[in-house]
Amino acid sequence: MRLDKYLKVSRLIKRRTVANEACDAQRVTVNGRPQRASYDVKVGDQIAIRFGQRTLSVEVLALAEDMGRADAAALYREISASPDKPS
Repeated sequence: MRLDKYLKVSRLIKRRTVANEACDAQRVTVNGRPQRASYDVKVGDQIAIRFGQRTLSVEVLALAEDMGRADAAALYREISASPDKPS
């Protein structure tokens, strides 16, 4: 499954176009590397998303083409949600 679609289905990002833009801006990393929206997500991947001053890190537990809002959180496990460290 494409990275942008996974982010939308899992409800980590609200819209697929926004997920695509986040990938283009290199705000999304998979296993420590910035990835394009076309990256093929696999179970076990660790995804980190920068939202302004906050970074959300999750581990992919499952893949699904379509998921209800109540079940979307079952697709991932949150590793950490921490503010960026000042440089």
